[in-house]
Amino acid sequence: MAKLRITWIKSAIGYNKSQKRTLDTLGFHRLNQSVTHDDSMSLRGMINKVRHLVKVEEANEAK
Repeated sequence: MAKLRITWIKSAIGYNKSQKRTLDTLGFHRLNQSVTHDDSMSLRGMINKVRHLVKVEEANEAK
């Protein structure tokens, strides 16, 4: 399964509360933090909601 690395690059100050909750749900605690998740439709929906606040790239799987 593909993995996505999501990096929080812009502050959520001044944005809708639901967008801030989405960032929390994605697992972010601070700006410029990166998290890795398995790619899924629900994850893509969350990323789409906060696409102006995050950067998304495919994670390299080194096994």
